[in-house]
Amino acid sequence: MQVPHNSFVVVADGEKMLFFRNEGDTDYPKLEVERKREQDNPPDRDQKSDGPGRAFSSVGSARSAFEEADFHQLEENRFAAETAEMLKQRALRNDFDSLIVVAPPRTLGELRKHYHKEVEKRLAGEIAKDLTGHPVEEIEKIIRAE
Repeated sequence: MQVPHNSFVVVADGEKMLFFRNEGDTDYPKLEVERKREQDNPPDRDQKSDGPGRAFSSVGSARSAFEEADFHQLEENRFAAETAEMLKQRALRNDFDSLIVVAPPRTLGELRKHYHKEVEKRLAGEIAKDLTGHPVEEIEKIIRAE
């Protein structure tokens, strides 16, 4: 994938977001970190206080369990919505003309739900991969290969 000079590249997952600016050229990006944000999001089992609730049917002796909330996933979704909001604010300030978003498929889907029309207009590409743990040089190489 070609990355125009001065493009904004966001690499995110449900717990970490990296904002880069391409200081290189279109064919050979040189990503410079503009902002980095992480959140602590323990596994779901560590966020629960108890087992699921129970309800007794008023008719008969059947019982049903309430559906459990996945607190870890809810927090990842909230973090993706927050990332989309940051992109919206920057798009409205004209901080970037071109945007590439790299995120795992689930996070990418959640981000898409929250894209503002100004973000969508500037979106040059999306890559459905989790690259938040990769070094910058590796991210550049993977983006070029897409």
